[in-house]
Amino acid sequence: MRQMSEHKLFAQRVGLIGFIEILNRMIKIFFVPIITKNLSIEQYGIWAMVGVTIGLIPPIVNLGLNTGIIRFLSSVKDKNKIKEDFYSIFIIVFLVGSIVSLLFFVLSNQLANSLFGNNFKVVHILSILLLFECIQTPLIGIFRTFNKIRLYSFFQILEMILTFSLVSYFIFADYGIVGAIMGLLFSKIIVFSGSMAYVFSNVGFCLPRFINTKKYLNYSAPLVPGTISNWITNSSDRYIITLLLGVSFAGYYSPGYALGSIISIFYGPIVFMLPQTLSKNYDQNDIDQIKKILKYSMKYFLLLAIPAFFGMSLLSRPILTILSTNEIATNGYLITPYVALSYIILGLKSIIIYILVVNNKTKIIGSSTIIAAILNLILNLIFIPIFGINGAAFTTLIAFVINFVIILFYSSKYIKLDYSLDFIIKSISASLVMSLLIIFLCPVTIKDIFFVIGLGVSTYFGIILLLRGISMYEILFFKNMIFK
Repeated sequence: MRQMSEHKLFAQRVGLIGFIEILNRMIKIFFVPIITKNLSIEQYGIWAMVGVTIGLIPPIVNLGLNTGIIRFLSSVKDKNKIKEDFYSIFIIVFLVGSIVSLLFFVLSNQLANSLFGNNFKVVHILSILLLFECIQTPLIGIFRTFNKIRLYSFFQILEMILTFSLVSYFIFADYGIVGAIMGLLFSKIIVFSGSMAYVFSNVGFCLPRFINTKKYLNYSAPLVPGTISNWITNSSDRYIITLLLGVSFAGYYSPGYALGSIISIFYGPIVFMLPQTLSKNYDQNDIDQIKKILKYSMKYFLLLAIPAFFGMSLLSRPILTILSTNEIATNGYLITPYVALSYIILGLKSIIIYILVVNNKTKIIGSSTIIAAILNLILNLIFIPIFGINGAAFTTLIAFVINFVIILFYSSKYIKLDYSLDFIIKSISASLVMSLLIIFLCPVTIKDIFFVIGLGVSTYFGIILLLRGISMYEILFFKNMIFK
């Protein structure tokens, strides 16, 4: 009974985070036509570079401490200890973030000339935006640690609405890319203020003595090289493309990459909930429960991700033509299949990696991502000058595969999982049949694309049920966990 209740709560929270992830991806997709049809390709490239930079700096500045909050405070009831540890981490992050923000401001001319299309105003605004991104992360850690998922979801939705509204307003009011980045900054300040007000009122405040900082750093510091390496693997291609080919090519590359990375909506919610759930089960020595959670997490991820890969690969060009311009679609549609497959590999790695996390084997994680990052960086420098942006997408796939294989090898030493290979074969078979329908119908307009997507989804799940890839019992079980 306890396990059923735990499964139900886990599934409900995954569903809520899944909704947030889908909404977030939809808004990012909606931004593509707003920016590409109202700004130049160079300015869209700058927008992409701002996003990549935001993805790099905050995780490094946080020194992996956000992971430590989730790992060590999940079972703590003592409010004084919670305050001590939280504010110790918050102040450290604030100080390091302030230094980095100041460096960005001082070096704005150099950064603008090399990466941001000579627009130093963008770098000035970005330097302030980065600080708020950094100090927001410990607050998110508190929400996740104590399963305040509805509150977290509220702030996430608020930020999405504010970002979309403010960025769109500034663009349509002819403030250009500078106005778009200002919109990002204003939305972040508002959300941070609300989040911090909640922590003040519910957690309280104290002047920390940094008593447990060493423990947190010992656990989290090994993750920092991994975080940097992860960024190199996931995002450095945009930097290298900009440096070697120009900011316009980053503009060609990013929409196809964004479309392929939609796969992340299928594993993002699961990965978001796994740390606290698995940590509790590990502390209770319930290894069977950990195996069950991981098995079903991978199965439900692949159930959706495999057909999505086939569908997006075939529909990439018409979708990009509708969302952006024919120029961008022609140059970037081949990026999508590479990226979509890369994100399937990344999703599997992101699930099984928590076997190492709960066993406190963070050094293995850091080492594997460093190896993948070095390989990715070297291959990017070789492939991009020869094959252009398609070479960047291919090297991303290679790096993700290498990282996955290393994590799979070491995690199996601690917990062996059932990877449901028979289900994977059935899912691929059903996806191939669905793909034949897409090729035959060859949609071009928005109406045709939605019709084909609906028909493809129905065909895929119909075949999966016929092949007994997933049973009606599993469907009803998952449905009951969420809705009963």
